[in-house]
Amino acid sequence: MNLIEFFKLGGPFMWVLLVFSILTIALIIERCIYLFYHDCNVSDLSQEVKNLLNGGKIDQARSMLGHCKRKKTAATILLALLDNSKFGENRMEKAAESEAQERLRRMENGFNYLTAISSLAPLTGFLGTVSGMIGAFKSIASATDVNAQLVAGGIYEALITTVYGLIIAIIASIAYNLFVQRVDNFAAETSKAVNDIVPLLLSENK
Repeated sequence: MNLIEFFKLGGPFMWVLLVFSILTIALIIERCIYLFYHDCNVSDLSQEVKNLLNGGKIDQARSMLGHCKRKKTAATILLALLDNSKFGENRMEKAAESEAQERLRRMENGFNYLTAISSLAPLTGFLGTVSGMIGAFKSIASATDVNAQLVAGGIYEALITTVYGLIIAIIASIAYNLFVQRVDNFAAETSKAVNDIVPLLLSENK
């Protein structure tokens, strides 16, 4: 039995699950392209900035960050830190935090849809199973000769939606956790970079 025949056996709820599967694949591909296109490596850029600041070259560090390609996600955060260094520690940390939150928001775009699908897909599958079971028991109730094949066939068809729903939920959940781990690593590295650069900027402004 091929996938099309399985799909037809699952009933009308399979169309909802098909939409969920298409959305899941589209979201995963889009987030992969975004996260892997944008350079989330903070340590190398941070070290370069620290080397320039240790040499008293704050203007050169600012120019270097300003000319970084847009895919250098951490560049704008560190640039906000440097641009507000003359206003004191509190101001530059808030500026860097604000820019970091915006970058994280862009990185996490679509994550809520993945979590929603991972919750709704198995529920839709269970709903399809319950609907199928109702139909199976209705057939059993109206049959004059009830046998094991009739019962097993109805249950077999009813459980197809549960299988599809769980597969979609597992894929969405795995993708979500992998993406979250990447974003969390970026946030931790950015926080460390800011904490390392702030003392250098304070000493520079004395």
